[in-house]
Amino acid sequence: MVPVLAGAQPRQSAGDVASALQQRYQGVRDFTADFVQTYRGGVLRTETRERGTVSVKKPGRMRWVYMSPERKEFVSDGQKIYSYIPEDNQVLVSQVPPENEASTSVLFLTGKGDIVKDFTPSFVEASVPGTLALKLTPRRDAAEYEYLIVAVDPASLQIRALTTRDRQGGESTLRFENLKENKGISDKDFAFRIPRGVDVITNGSRN
Repeated sequence: MVPVLAGAQPRQSAGDVASALQQRYQGVRDFTADFVQTYRGGVLRTETRERGTVSVKKPGRMRWVYMSPERKEFVSDGQKIYSYIPEDNQVLVSQVPPENEASTSVLFLTGKGDIVKDFTPSFVEASVPGTLALKLTPRRDAAEYEYLIVAVDPASLQIRALTTRDRQGGESTLRFENLKENKGISDKDFAFRIPRGVDVITNGSRN
């Protein structure tokens, strides 16, 4: 892995950094992290803030556990997605969408797609202190978003934050802390057990 930044001004082009980032994340098999997710709405500029933990294992396995302000859990075992909000007393079950229907942030975190081929990269001012920020504009129009901004550690290229700007002007940012990679996470960590007594709705139909 090649260090990217040695001073205040990047010595490599945005394309070079994008290529290095793509190469790096091809070698990341799994990771865990604490996260803070913020969303700033488009028209009313409302802001929400949530926090929790995330585990990701390629291909397609994820577990997002939101701890505050509301308990929520979203689990993908690679084939099905389970969405559980205890307050609603129900579990929603759906199939993992094909790559062309999955959200961009999910594709990025699970290592699918190609940063160099799919995006035009450019440098932008970093919102996270001490990071290098790369704006990724899709080469083809995307219905759900305008661009992504990836904030990385300039030496290791480890992701510190991921921002998605939607077509309504809203921005969703995931900021990661305590990120650990390639720890050999077991597939069992992505097996979801449906709690007793909850309603189960599969592909829109109540079981």
